[in-house]
Amino acid sequence: MLHIVLVEPEIPGNTGNISRLCAATGCELHLVKPLGFSVDDRYLKRAGLDYWHLVKIHYHDNFQQVMELYQDHSFYFNTTKAARLHTDVQYQPGDMLVFGKETAGLPEWILDTNRNNCIRIPMVEDARSLNLSNAASIVAYEGLRQLQFAGLR
Repeated sequence: MLHIVLVEPEIPGNTGNISRLCAATGCELHLVKPLGFSVDDRYLKRAGLDYWHLVKIHYHDNFQQVMELYQDHSFYFNTTKAARLHTDVQYQPGDMLVFGKETAGLPEWILDTNRNNCIRIPMVEDARSLNLSNAASIVAYEGLRQLQFAGLR
């Protein structure tokens, strides 16, 4: 299926909600350190409810590690700074959907070296951004829709 990569997430509730998304869809979750919370955080656990056993989670020390381990996969970098819409991508099984931290998004060096694979969700001009867990859901479900919800009922 798809992979959701969170680069240095800061808010445990968002990561918990995204873990629940992954549990419900079969997407794999990648957490890139440093994390802004402990994985034992009660807000993280509560947001994921009782779905933790359904989530395949990978922890990475840095984003370069993710790029090296999954070099045969396509990466899509979610940012408000992209020209290309998330619906303009032809998603394939195994694609990596990359999201930055809540307060700053993805680091500029990641965006600068991957401009052709940057995507955005359309919003009104004055909106700064969407909540991280909402954005991950929107992009993941577009990818899953294109893959005809394979493996989902």
